[in-house]
Amino acid sequence: MPTKTMTKNDYPRIRVTPPGPKASRIIAQDRAWSSPSYIKAYPLAVTGGKGAMVEDADGNRYIDFMAGIAVSSTGYNHPKVVAAVQEAAGRFLHICGTDFFYESMSALCERLAKIAPGKDKKRVFLTNSGTEAVEGAVKLARYHTRRPHLLAFQGAFHGRSYAAITLTASKVKYRAGFGPLLPEVSHLPYDNPYRGVDGLSGAMDLFEKKVSPKDVAAVFMEPVLGEGGYVFPRPEFVRWWRRFCDEHGILLVFDEIQSGVGRTGKWWACEHPGVEPDILLTAKGLGSGMPIGAIVAKESVMTWPRGTHGSTFGGNPVCCAAALATLDVVESEGMANARRIGERLTSGLLRLQRKHPCIGDVRGQGLMIGVEFVKDRRTKEPASELVEKLEQTAFGKGLLLLSCGRSTIRIAPPLVLTDYDADTGLSILDDCLTELSR
Repeated sequence: MPTKTMTKNDYPRIRVTPPGPKASRIIAQDRAWSSPSYIKAYPLAVTGGKGAMVEDADGNRYIDFMAGIAVSSTGYNHPKVVAAVQEAAGRFLHICGTDFFYESMSALCERLAKIAPGKDKKRVFLTNSGTEAVEGAVKLARYHTRRPHLLAFQGAFHGRSYAAITLTASKVKYRAGFGPLLPEVSHLPYDNPYRGVDGLSGAMDLFEKKVSPKDVAAVFMEPVLGEGGYVFPRPEFVRWWRRFCDEHGILLVFDEIQSGVGRTGKWWACEHPGVEPDILLTAKGLGSGMPIGAIVAKESVMTWPRGTHGSTFGGNPVCCAAALATLDVVESEGMANARRIGERLTSGLLRLQRKHPCIGDVRGQGLMIGVEFVKDRRTKEPASELVEKLEQTAFGKGLLLLSCGRSTIRIAPPLVLTDYDADTGLSILDDCLTELSR
């Protein structure tokens, strides 16, 4: 159902306590027939949206501070993205890009190669999702290096398929009961300044006692830890791994599936510490919600031969059109807005931190901001129950939030967030915390 034309600032609004009758019918149908593995954070049944506003089946309207986990990068119904999708769908819906040619796929590969970090020439493989990009990168790394071992980090999330969950170490439920998993994978501490974790402390012990660097094909790293808590490491942590990989012939793979495509105010989060990966993975916000991802690798690394990797739907022409339009919007307005509104949000969150002792830390770049909640600022004990209540309370007041890590709210709104959206969302967050502290 299309969203009706909005008048200025006629959101958020809660017409009926969610879930209303129409949303309840959708939810009941879903619960009767869908897989029990789905999470469903709260009873939101979406029927439309515009910008950073989401509308549910009963006409309730919300400010979106999570963008479907950083996916709706250009917001809802951005006219340039919608027009690109409609035009592409009107020509043809699909032909397999593994076997044939079409302009939008070639253009997107070139575009991604040229905006990738670093000066080395890149080549691109298009996927359906971030998880599929991770799976392909594992194959590519092992094929190129002829080495078996992979390194990842504690708290990492790389997806839910087999190689991906082997690399993932953010929640045990992603792995429990699914073994045996991929062999030859080790996990190391991830640098966490707020928690006092030196991410380099475990590396030397691993290489001295368990794993030879000569056996390591690749290091898989999120330049900003996503599902693990929106943790921003020290720049030196990322730079050290670049030097180590260069010294030992190891590939450095950056999973920018959540942090990339302008979210941090630059095309890629790794540009902040100034580190070029050998392989970069992207998805989520790349297509503004259309299913598309990519493996972007140095030409010297993407050495797998013809037919060794492919995808029936990866690089679908309609998705490619959405991605090209998304990159245009992000380049022309999204990144600059992420920097400006990100500063506004961060300043507002720091004011809330001074008011509410439960906010232990505020950290971020652009519109990728983590707000970590604690029971006590001295002990930094995570306030997990508070975060769960905060999500639900904010939802009831018209603000969409989503948690990560043990007790962090991720602020990852559409890159088109306005001053009004930011200020109103902060006001709702303030009201919620005041209410929950009583």
